[in-house]
Amino acid sequence: MSFVPIVVDVDGNPDMTCSNVPTEDLPILPLRDMVLFPGVTMPILVGRKSSLALIDEAFTNKRYIGVTCQKNPNIEEPGINDIYTIGVIAEIIKVFQLPDGNTSVILQGKQRFSLLNITQNSPYLKGEIALLDDISVSKRDKEFKVLVDAIKDTTSEYLKYLGEPSRELLSSLRNIDGSNGLLINFLCTNIPFSAARKESLLAESSIKERGLLLYSELGKELQLMEIKKDIHNKTHQYISQQQREHFLQQQIKTIQEELGDTSDSDIDELLERADKKKWSKEVRQVFDKELKKLQRFHPQSPDFSVQYNYIENFLDLPWGEYTKDNFNLENAKKQLDKDHFGLEKVKDRIIEHLAVLKLRGDMKSPIICLYGPPGVGKTSLGKSIAAALNRKYVRVSFGGLHDEAEIRGHRRTYIGAMPGRIIQGLQKAKSSNPVFVLDEIDKIGNDYKGDPAAALLEALDPEQNSAFHDNYLDVDYDLSKVLFIATANNLGTIDRPLLDRMELIDVSGYIMEEKVEIGRRHLVPKQLAEHGLKRGDVSIPKKTMEAIIEGYTRESGVRELDKKIAKIMRRIARKKGAEEEYNKNISVDNLKELLGEKEYSKEIYEGNEYAGVVTGLAWTAVGGEILFIESSLCKGKGEKLTLTGNLGDVMKESAVIALQYVRSHAEELGIDEDVFEKWNLHIHVPEGAIPKDGPSAGITMITSIASSFTQRKVKANLAMTGEITLRGRVLPVGGIKEKILAAKRAGIKEIILCEQNRKDINEIQPEYLKCLTFHYVNNISEVLNIALTEKKVSHPLILNYQTQNTQTHSPLQ
Repeated sequence: MSFVPIVVDVDGNPDMTCSNVPTEDLPILPLRDMVLFPGVTMPILVGRKSSLALIDEAFTNKRYIGVTCQKNPNIEEPGINDIYTIGVIAEIIKVFQLPDGNTSVILQGKQRFSLLNITQNSPYLKGEIALLDDISVSKRDKEFKVLVDAIKDTTSEYLKYLGEPSRELLSSLRNIDGSNGLLINFLCTNIPFSAARKESLLAESSIKERGLLLYSELGKELQLMEIKKDIHNKTHQYISQQQREHFLQQQIKTIQEELGDTSDSDIDELLERADKKKWSKEVRQVFDKELKKLQRFHPQSPDFSVQYNYIENFLDLPWGEYTKDNFNLENAKKQLDKDHFGLEKVKDRIIEHLAVLKLRGDMKSPIICLYGPPGVGKTSLGKSIAAALNRKYVRVSFGGLHDEAEIRGHRRTYIGAMPGRIIQGLQKAKSSNPVFVLDEIDKIGNDYKGDPAAALLEALDPEQNSAFHDNYLDVDYDLSKVLFIATANNLGTIDRPLLDRMELIDVSGYIMEEKVEIGRRHLVPKQLAEHGLKRGDVSIPKKTMEAIIEGYTRESGVRELDKKIAKIMRRIARKKGAEEEYNKNISVDNLKELLGEKEYSKEIYEGNEYAGVVTGLAWTAVGGEILFIESSLCKGKGEKLTLTGNLGDVMKESAVIALQYVRSHAEELGIDEDVFEKWNLHIHVPEGAIPKDGPSAGITMITSIASSFTQRKVKANLAMTGEITLRGRVLPVGGIKEKILAAKRAGIKEIILCEQNRKDINEIQPEYLKCLTFHYVNNISEVLNIALTEKKVSHPLILNYQTQNTQTHSPLQ
């Protein structure tokens, strides 16, 4: 840092007088990273042709020039937008030609100015200016005198951090008179602040305020210097300690070698394992780098164990190791048939999927997502696929997962860091192409720790997973050969972008016949083996199996059935172990002793003897069920609609729409409009402890309300499902297969569905549809024409019907 002395007159004051300044076309000299202040002399180097021309003409003609600073020093030909508008009038004191060809110029600042406009661009800049006067300080201002002393002290402290200050500078600090602001301008010019900070000081017209700003900037710089010195001292001390430890470690190593005790065996073992790996050149380079880092640590150092665990995880991965695929589709079908009874459509979809993989020769096909109710065999299907393909099987449960690091791993900077679930799964499989089951993918949560579903996008996207990045591993890993299979119960909770990356396969519930066969073929042999029993020790006939399914389970799958069979086996095992006699052929009569009282009563149709009672069909997480909608009337003001049965908002809205439709079509239904003013309506859905919601009970509710107000019977053995609109349209609903199974269990013979649900019926296997008649409708009038009979119920309510209603007629022709 070079400091420039001040040129003063005989009285010790700076020469800042200037006259005849051409304010309309003053030559403008832009400087790079330099700001001149009034009263201060400063040398500059001139290299630009335009600047040389300006200096030559101004020095020859003894003219004043305007000096200002560029905003960006890299601009060769600055304009008015590239320079600061506040500058200083300067006098050229001397011009030197240096040996290297450059020109040095000594300038003295005179008075501040404001640049108003550029009037000439070539051969150098000229501009129109306005002179600015500084606001001086009174010599009696004691506060200013104290400020100057404080600035001197702070500057002295600051200069200590810059090295040995020059005698000339210390002399200037002691001798320059601070009462006239000269010292402030001198320090503003010479202290190494940025050009922008110096310009903010130059823009201040008050000498006192400029001094306060300077003092503030010096204080900031002094604090930064102290922090830098502190950091330097700590770093130097840390490096010295490291060097000492390294020296001692080398000494310890030498002593151990002399004693014949070397710790290099672990390193040699790691190298031996590394030589057997089939990894790429880039991965090997990463390994070698990390191993060298390990060798620098002392075995007793905490960093040694962290680094060693990382390399162990690195080596445990099956880099480039693959099992040979068996794409024999016939073998795959046999394996699926052996492990699973029924599910023909699901098996066909899986075989088709495997056929595509066989023809493509890679895994770049959509990820399979098996969705359906619990206990239907989704997870075990993944295991069967692995067996069919001759691949390793890995299962990871995502239920309750809410931390992104569980997928991508933790960074090694954290204590106890480890790889993510996917990398851990590959380590267990010891193969880079396993069948990887992502179980319960619909139960992923998210919180402040991140969104695991978003982290899964990279792993499950065929276009990205060839370079999956785990935070712990910090090296890209190829997942493109992994066959991912996800399982879910509810698609509605899966993140939409994640759902788009998966091929959905519906694994719906089993009918009674399928459950009986699964129980006899798979569950009974499994439980016999698990309880130490032999095949001849116990037998469960078909009728007994049916009784277990109907009386002790209520599910779409067979998980609960498996538990009940296990309970029977435990009772038998106890008797056999105690050498007691028991009945080897389990009959229906034995179930009470083995399983206790029936836990469920069979859902059966309850008849049509009462007005307003209609059978609906519902979907639940454990399969389909029948649902009774009951409505009754009581005298009142007719303004009250009561809804009970733990109904959700959507179901309540369906009831309001249904009542509104019946009121608006009262005349067509043959209902006296006065009835709505004299009778209150109450709609109830039994089993109030169970929450119910959804739009599919719409046509059931409207049929129930119409039956109550007309007192007509509903057609026997009839159930229905469908959404309604205010205009009377019937809309399609989901869960059709599960609902049909529930209807069959309850003894229903006829079902009303929306016309658009016909396609769902066509996809269901014919054996599920036996003994069922389907009515497809488009509007509510068709529903009521099918559902409401001509007969009234026994002991009907007298609701003041019109005379025409006493005659027999058909509703809504």
